Amino acid sequence: MRITDVRTHVLVDPGLDPGATSSAQDTIVVEVDTDEGITGIGETDLNAWIARACIESPATNTMDRGLRAMLLGRDPRDPEGIWQDLYVGSAMTGRRGAVVNAIGALDIALWDIAGKAAGVPAWRLLGEQAHEHLVPYASLQPEVSSFDAYVESMTRWATTARDLGFTAAKLEATFSGPYVHKGLEGPDEWVVEVVRAVRDAAGPQMTLMVDVQYAFDSVERALRCAESIAPYDVMFLETPLWADDLDGYAELRSRSPVRIAQGEWLTTRFEFEELLSRECVDVAQPDIGRVGGLTEARRVARMAAERDLLVVPHAWKTGISVAVAAQLAMVTPHMPVFEFLPAELCASRLRKELVDDELAFDAGRLPVPARPGIGVELNRDALAEFSEAARRATPASLGGRP
Repeated sequence: MRITDVRTHVLVDPGLDPGATSSAQDTIVVEVDTDEGITGIGETDLNAWIARACIESPATNTMDRGLRAMLLGRDPRDPEGIWQDLYVGSAMTGRRGAVVNAIGALDIALWDIAGKAAGVPAWRLLGEQAHEHLVPYASLQPEVSSFDAYVESMTRWATTARDLGFTAAKLEATFSGPYVHKGLEGPDEWVVEVVRAVRDAAGPQMTLMVDVQYAFDSVERALRCAESIAPYDVMFLETPLWADDLDGYAELRSRSPVRIAQGEWLTTRFEFEELLSRECVDVAQPDIGRVGGLTEARRVARMAAERDLLVVPHAWKTGISVAVAAQLAMVTPHMPVFEFLPAELCASRLRKELVDDELAFDAGRLPVPARPGIGVELNRDALAEFSEAARRATPASLGGRP
């Protein structure tokens, strides 16, 4: 079997709001074709236009080769070997950041092909079965611009999630820092008010996680928040400090009464090695596409296991990323939950309509993935519509200069 083509699709939700702090409004989808008629699908959480350039750019020298060009003619059933060649071949531009994120989309597509070629779900090629079923959590971020409406919407979504059968939910509560959602800026106490309101509404059995999206500029502020939400039985506090502040994370983790989680922006196992060896977190959070794909995410999960840490990956994109997270979860015993959002809790059409997948949510659980590959198929009508929306997007509509 040989790779014959690599196709990229830049997609945009027709309801794109450039003022929203959400990367679920656009995506890059890759399709890797083979001479045996098997096509693999992948995506990554990165500016879609930049991802496309990373994949399609031609080589300039032997240290800066094009990702697509390096894939053509290769046997796709060796994702780990190909990963190493892509990483080394693009090293002058890559090694970290956008190029590794783009490699992640391609790596996911290769595992999809490998599973389809073998007639098994990708997780069976990744390792031993670790779960009899999967436990998803609902990730909640209201699209409103006043605090009262935010609390009302968050509690309503949380109780809806509970009534749907979810046993866990993550609350996006960002009221300071660089990623204030929809301009909703306020005091740190607002985070506590949101957690308190949701705990009261959803009840004591719901597992709650809190994401503040790099809100705090000091360990002391982050620690006060952790101490204030601890009485509400919070599983972890996500990204309280800037991603590069490893000294701050190490100190915060040593003092916090709540688990600290981080890692969604890190690329490769090498960045995670520093995060984990310096004891910065209790929960490692690789985004499977950004970190470099399933190949690299599995390595990170093993590193976390060696340190008795939890793994809860970031999956804020489309059903492709959710399906890939399910594959990783199946071979990761220390992944108690993973991010999943049914249509009832989605605002983005891109998230709701892009793929047909097998992950049928029932009574708080998802069944063991059984389809070959990563278990999703593209909705071609939606793909065409979202591609057209991307073509219509202008610099002005995306928040830039016309």
